[in-house]
Amino acid sequence: MLIRPSGERAVLVEVDTLAQTHALATALGAASDPRILDVVPAARTVLVVVDTTAHLADVAARVRTLDLTAVEAAPAGDPVRIAVDYDGTDLADVAEATGLTEAEVVARHTAPEYIVDFIGFAPGFGYLSGLDPALHLPRLPTPRPSVPAGSVAIAADRTAVYPRASPGGWRLLGRTDAALFDVTAEPPALLRAGMRVRFEVAG
Repeated sequence: MLIRPSGERAVLVEVDTLAQTHALATALGAASDPRILDVVPAARTVLVVVDTTAHLADVAARVRTLDLTAVEAAPAGDPVRIAVDYDGTDLADVAEATGLTEAEVVARHTAPEYIVDFIGFAPGFGYLSGLDPALHLPRLPTPRPSVPAGSVAIAADRTAVYPRASPGGWRLLGRTDAALFDVTAEPPALLRAGMRVRFEVAG
């Protein structure tokens, strides 16, 4: 575990594995330390934001004492189910590139139970692991200037949903009406690290 300062009121904790990232985020969340304002897990790091600069060293010292091997994963609950209209711009191209029919692409995308590894790129954008290896394709050579909100996409070994219109180079399989990020909701993001997700054909 390596701890680096990040601004005046945060530390960035570097760990070796995604499992350790989730364990650290779970441990800090369970601690209910009022000095910790936010915990943001990523692929191999956890950003810990504290209330005042004066508490930074104490919180960092506490993080160093945590035994991540003793942390049990937080209960994931039921999977979040996301209904998808599989009419994406790239569906036919994905089928051709993988040697599958469009129906087979949809079947392979809806079959797995995915895990939210971390949130990044944009608020509410969850990187989901568990994609069928038959659908592992690289990002587009040239990103699109704008991908519509709700687009369900794949890239490399992950799948995701674009929470809002933004540039993007993932391959679009379909679209959903699910709100991935809503500033008026509590919590505002539908997905959080460690959650399970299932995609279903809308209708």
